[in-house]
Amino acid sequence: MIVLLTNDDGIYAEGIQTMGEKLQGDTSIDLYVVAPDHEQSATGHSITMHRPLRTEAVNFYHNPDLKGWSVNGTPADCVKLAVEYLLPKKPDLVISGINNGSNLGSDILYSGTVSAAIEAIILGVPALAVSLTEHANSDFHFAADFTHKLVGVIGKNNLPKNTLLNINIPGTRREDIAGIAVTRQGIRQYRNAFQERTDPRGKNYFWLAGEVVDTFHDDEDTDVAAIHNSFISITPLHYDLTNFKLLDTLKSIKWDF
Repeated sequence: MIVLLTNDDGIYAEGIQTMGEKLQGDTSIDLYVVAPDHEQSATGHSITMHRPLRTEAVNFYHNPDLKGWSVNGTPADCVKLAVEYLLPKKPDLVISGINNGSNLGSDILYSGTVSAAIEAIILGVPALAVSLTEHANSDFHFAADFTHKLVGVIGKNNLPKNTLLNINIPGTRREDIAGIAVTRQGIRQYRNAFQERTDPRGKNYFWLAGEVVDTFHDDEDTDVAAIHNSFISITPLHYDLTNFKLLDTLKSIKWDF
């Protein structure tokens, strides 16, 4: 199995390094790493069109057999470039992560981690987006173990076409995880999203920050609720944003021009 590993935290981030070590130890996997040369969090699905993309071969000194490239572009750039040019063959699976921090609810619309996985399924490759919800004192080893096992499950149960799995793993001790929940995308909102500050020249500027409004975990079948209750959340996603319930209504309208 050919696996492409990418992320949005950058190729030297601990999450992708830990995931790479775990997958490289599996002799059934031919692993390639293509990831941004620096952090690209919250870049969404942007791609680079107005400047050249540059790649650089990366040596992983703890694992010299691992093949990797850094790219001065976005996570979506990395997947597109890897699948269409860098890899010798089209991968069987793309794994994006392990992200340092959650990708829940409406956050996925901004997420570079999820966008890399979306780019994969646009190109016809099944994908996983994997996130560890704890920022501080993150231990990626359990998340890497779980993802590795999930790769085997997917191999036996093919994902539907144009579908990725968005996986969020609680940043708690492994023994405190309540189980696995198959979920739908929830809602996440923030308050006090901008902080206004003044620079040394007296001009105002704004810094995007904000706190999560933790009021959307009452719907027990959502990813937000699953993480709130210490479950691993697995959410199937696709890129078709069509509101199918509204199609017939719109078709019935007598449009006047």
